[in-house]
Amino acid sequence: MSDVQQSADKPSFGRKLILLLGSMDLAITLLLVLAIASVIGTVLQQNQPYADYVIKFGPFWFDVFEAAGLYDVYSALWFLVILALLVVSTSVCVTRHTPSMIKEMIEIRTHVKEKSLRAMKQSDQWTVASGEQESAAELAAALSQSGYRVRQVDKEGGILISAMKGSLNRLGYLFTHVAIVVICLGGLLDSNLPIKFAEWRGDIKVETRNLASDEVPMESRLPVGNQAFRGSIQIAEGRVANVAFLPLRDGYLVQELPFVLKVKDFRIEHYTTGQPKSFETDLVLFDDDLPEPIETTISVNHPLIHKGYAIYQSSFADGGSHLTMAAWPLDENAGQAPTEVNGRIFDKRRMPWGQDGLQLELISFRPFNINPDPTEEDPDNIRNFGPSFGFKLRTPTGEAKEYVNYMAPVMKDGRAFFLSGVRSSPAEEFGYLYIPIDRQGSVKGFSDYLKRLRDQTLVKQTAAEMTKETLQQMSDQTGPQVAASLQETLERLVSLYMQGGFVEVSRFIETALPAEQQEKLGQAYLSMLREMLARIFFAEHDESQTVTEAELLFLQDAADAIGSLTRYGSPVYLSLKDYQHIQASGLQIARSPGKSTVYIGCALLILGVFILFYLPQIRFWAMVKPDGDKSRIVLAGMSNRNPRDFELLFEQVRQRLKAVDGNSTQA
Repeated sequence: MSDVQQSADKPSFGRKLILLLGSMDLAITLLLVLAIASVIGTVLQQNQPYADYVIKFGPFWFDVFEAAGLYDVYSALWFLVILALLVVSTSVCVTRHTPSMIKEMIEIRTHVKEKSLRAMKQSDQWTVASGEQESAAELAAALSQSGYRVRQVDKEGGILISAMKGSLNRLGYLFTHVAIVVICLGGLLDSNLPIKFAEWRGDIKVETRNLASDEVPMESRLPVGNQAFRGSIQIAEGRVANVAFLPLRDGYLVQELPFVLKVKDFRIEHYTTGQPKSFETDLVLFDDDLPEPIETTISVNHPLIHKGYAIYQSSFADGGSHLTMAAWPLDENAGQAPTEVNGRIFDKRRMPWGQDGLQLELISFRPFNINPDPTEEDPDNIRNFGPSFGFKLRTPTGEAKEYVNYMAPVMKDGRAFFLSGVRSSPAEEFGYLYIPIDRQGSVKGFSDYLKRLRDQTLVKQTAAEMTKETLQQMSDQTGPQVAASLQETLERLVSLYMQGGFVEVSRFIETALPAEQQEKLGQAYLSMLREMLARIFFAEHDESQTVTEAELLFLQDAADAIGSLTRYGSPVYLSLKDYQHIQASGLQIARSPGKSTVYIGCALLILGVFILFYLPQIRFWAMVKPDGDKSRIVLAGMSNRNPRDFELLFEQVRQRLKAVDGNSTQA
């Protein structure tokens, strides 16, 4: 064969590409990848703040998953490319096979031989007394009466009767394939592919700063248009909004809306466990194209649809509650009257606390907290701990600690405390500071004791008195050096305690004392420290009054709390005095121009599957040949679905056709 002939027989690159795109293997592979991606998108919560993913997975896996686009699977470029490839592959497959399917639907196969009929699984033969033409006519009439399309052709040595029913079965294949294309096209219409393309061209830029909606630059804003999007917005009661925030990677875009939304009222109901039971929003929609605003109530699964925009009730949050707080000093200013601090949730302000000042960031408020409170009688007991508010104290270098303080006292071991939680990062659990409450139900008793412990003059005086009393009980051989050393030790123990509590004192004992003396002197040091703490606590106590057990317990609780202040890390304790709760409704706003396309595709898919399963294609052939003065009939049939059901059908048809001529005999 010549080179020219070989090159002519070799498929071209274009034909190879078409064969690959239209292959079943490629389509199944793409469907499997999409199925796996959908599972990932379902298991892994999508479009969350990147900080949450870093905390959950760690820096290494966070970078890996981010590179793979798993935090927004359905908008990832590789997912959209696979979706587009599936559209192309299925379209090529439909284009290639539609003509043959239509031909098969219309054509009644007549190019079969008797040998092929005998080789079919469902076949039979018998002899009838009637002639060839008469028998063929009777068989054709019987099949036609049973709903089959019949065609009769003359063959060499006989007559072939071909019958077919269920020709629309091939439409099932066609509809299911077209449905995949239509559904994928709807998915592409609802994707953020235009946004990715605009970002690639540099027309838009993702904003990562925490800005108010009116401060977001134009390069990060999307105008009103026909593009698909899914964004969210939180609107406080009595406030309005005309934009939605679209999360995108580690930032967001602002989508302009052709209307204005106002939240008149937000309501929420809770179960006894504190979990939200239901919440709904009284919403007002203002649109220049409407004669009057739309006023309606939306709730979960009951959205408002307007101009193709679906407005869902999705969440709730604080809307900027007003808080009135009292700042109790915990540093060298302890004992002074607390200063009043007013603020709103989400406020940030510089406060004159600490050496360099701190920034107070109010971040959350909860009017009630349903938490476990087990008792001996009821280990599963829960109760409402009352209002709480969360805030951060940020240093000028940017480091911050997060706090959560409860307004109402909590009970512990039968005593009342003000509770304050603290942590250095969201990855940590809160550690709690228990501040004991004095007889007046205030922090003042604790603050006054802290003031006395920070009073160096009082500490020196108390140490001198305790030294004098101690030396009087000792031998007369003690001199001034022993007295000075003992007083210095007492003062140092109090200083170490103020630096880190009993933990710091224990560390000093382990590092400063010889190993053989640690057990003996360590116990003595701790005993002397407790004595010093008690003397300072009762420094202003009337000696004529009897010390009560409640005072001793208060001393113990106050000492434990003061020893934890270094780890607490705040120069003030903020107590909540009053509040005005303002709620915000969390709305999700979506526009899905491809939704109707997807619905059409789903309808086609359901119709196609129904046709495939319930309208099988059935074919029968009957070859009639003369056999002397009789006729010999060979009957065969096949179906593309349900072979067991077809066995019963074939038997019924065979019996009916054999009964057409009463004097039929078995061949």
